[in-house]
Amino acid sequence: MANPFLDRSFHIRWSQLTAEQAGPAIEYALAEAAQAIARIETLPLGQVDYTQTFLALENAPDLLNETWGKLTHLMSVADAPAWREVHHAWLPKVSAFYAEISLRADLWLRLKAAAAQPAVVKLAGVQRRLVDETLADFRQQGADLSPEKKQRLAVLQGELAQLTQKYSEHVLDATNAWSLRIDEEVRLVGLPAAAMAAAQQRARAKETAVAAAPGWLFTLQAPAQEPVMLYAEDATLRQQLWQAAALVGVQAPHDNRELIKNILALRQEKASLLGQAHFADLVLARRMAKNGQQALDFIVNLHQRIAPAFVREAGELQDFKAAQTKAAVAPLAPWEVAFWAEKLRRARYDFDEEQLRPYFPLPGVMAGLFEIVHRVFGVRVTERPAGTVETWHPEVKFYDMHAASGIHLGSFYTDWHPREAKRGGAWMNHLITGGPLADGTRAPHLGLMCGNLTPAIGAQPALLNHREVETIFHEFGHLLHHLLGEVEIKSLNGTNVAWDFVELPSQLMENWCWAREGLDLFARHFATGAPIPEGLFQQMIAAKNFRSATATMRQLAFARLDLELHTRPVAPVASDWTALLNEVLCDYLIFTEPRTPTIEHRFNHIFSDPVGYAAGYYSYKWAEVLDADAFTRFQQEGIFNPSVGAEFVTKILSRGNAVDPMELFAAFMGRVPDQQALLNRAGLA
Repeated sequence: MANPFLDRSFHIRWSQLTAEQAGPAIEYALAEAAQAIARIETLPLGQVDYTQTFLALENAPDLLNETWGKLTHLMSVADAPAWREVHHAWLPKVSAFYAEISLRADLWLRLKAAAAQPAVVKLAGVQRRLVDETLADFRQQGADLSPEKKQRLAVLQGELAQLTQKYSEHVLDATNAWSLRIDEEVRLVGLPAAAMAAAQQRARAKETAVAAAPGWLFTLQAPAQEPVMLYAEDATLRQQLWQAAALVGVQAPHDNRELIKNILALRQEKASLLGQAHFADLVLARRMAKNGQQALDFIVNLHQRIAPAFVREAGELQDFKAAQTKAAVAPLAPWEVAFWAEKLRRARYDFDEEQLRPYFPLPGVMAGLFEIVHRVFGVRVTERPAGTVETWHPEVKFYDMHAASGIHLGSFYTDWHPREAKRGGAWMNHLITGGPLADGTRAPHLGLMCGNLTPAIGAQPALLNHREVETIFHEFGHLLHHLLGEVEIKSLNGTNVAWDFVELPSQLMENWCWAREGLDLFARHFATGAPIPEGLFQQMIAAKNFRSATATMRQLAFARLDLELHTRPVAPVASDWTALLNEVLCDYLIFTEPRTPTIEHRFNHIFSDPVGYAAGYYSYKWAEVLDADAFTRFQQEGIFNPSVGAEFVTKILSRGNAVDPMELFAAFMGRVPDQQALLNRAGLA
């Protein structure tokens, strides 16, 4: 089509997408989707069937989904004033359209009439699942409300979309607004050479340096911040970065506190309108946890099981610092915790994680990942030569995935390094959902992986730390879930599953980053090609569960914070949530002096989307229980066992939301999940 935003070709013409074209394209796609729904609403009630209603509704917003998806993706990776302007202009209208689908009385009447037809009642398999899930969606989103309440709900949805977008922009803008130029090398004692070189490269890129004295530039992006917090001997430097990060989202003009109050209030009002006690119960009703109390019980139970180890680890760190500094035992400052923990790890295991970095060049990690999934899941990944497929940035790469039979399963982009116009963190997303078609053929899927990993320095390849390697494997697990989807209903395909199930494939993939057999396929020294020496590998494994209770408690603290904000009445929470969270989380957070602040003002996971991970951050630990348990099959039967891999594909990855997630897990494991596997893996049994 003339407008590239509306072009549904598999290869997106990124170079031709402009902000000026986005608005007209969205307007067209919105109108087309509205017309498709209006056609359903005019059907005679006595003649409706599955195809005319449920399937027609499923297909109605296809063009809008893809068009809007391109714009929101560009907002994530190439944020600019022109993109923001068009996004802000259309966000209320697009949000209102999606929110109002379930509130359209004539549409709801026809869906209920079709569902009662004998032929529809007899449906089985994925068609039955679509009917049941659609009816549940409509009821959960207010289809049975009065006209007045429906109108209010639609307004709430639009306001939530705008407020959460503004929250996300504040976090990005506040992060980008801060940087620190260092000209005295003495302040950088302790930093690894790679971190020093990267900081110097940032300074040059910012043109803040002169050739004779280039200086070093630090930002709040993870590859810049983390080495300082771990290694810098200069406590003042660590304190500067820590305090700057702690102020993201709490200072004008990027203050998120009022936004948080309003978002929480709107979410509570939405839950009340829909007959739920609080937002957590509304969100979790159709997830594995079922309600807020069960999610909270899950977090509290894990907390109780690891609390003694957490307290012990905190005491060990205080004792270690006191011994090293010849000072009295006392609480650490927040900017000291990571620094002294790294020193303790080195002392205890003679292990410096930076020793691993030369063995993780990004190209080798990607090649090894692809070899692992080839052996385990029987798929083949190949990179397209640069310039043969359009991308949104020169650093972006494009890959194809094929089955052993040669079928093109799908393709994907990767975008791994930080840019100021790109949001932080790492994520996977889908641009096109393919899968089986009505004529018996299969359409390929299209997805992407993005991150903010350590970039290359000069002619040297990007050398990653092990956590960044895990990030790549994690996001590729999500991508596999999308690309291997074999459900003919798009809304039930791939990662469109219960939120507390979606992290199973991603977290499962991380296990191969720790196995010697897995590492030997990609962990090669970038200069010599040598594998990780056995001694260094043994040190890495010995240190694997170092302070694992602390790492686990950190995730539980985020989950508890999330649930507390979304299960309590809004008024008392909004009046002083700092005091509330400090009280609730007092035995979840390391006791520091000054006290470590909570992160709600920069917690994109739960506040940058109308729903997102809100009331669902517990899902990471929930799914970690699933992944630790599921990986025991690979451990018992062989981590490259293609039969086990094929079962994981046929029983979980390919099934999407075609079946209840607990049934899928039980089909693969032969039983319900066992929490013990996670505790065993973390050394906390």
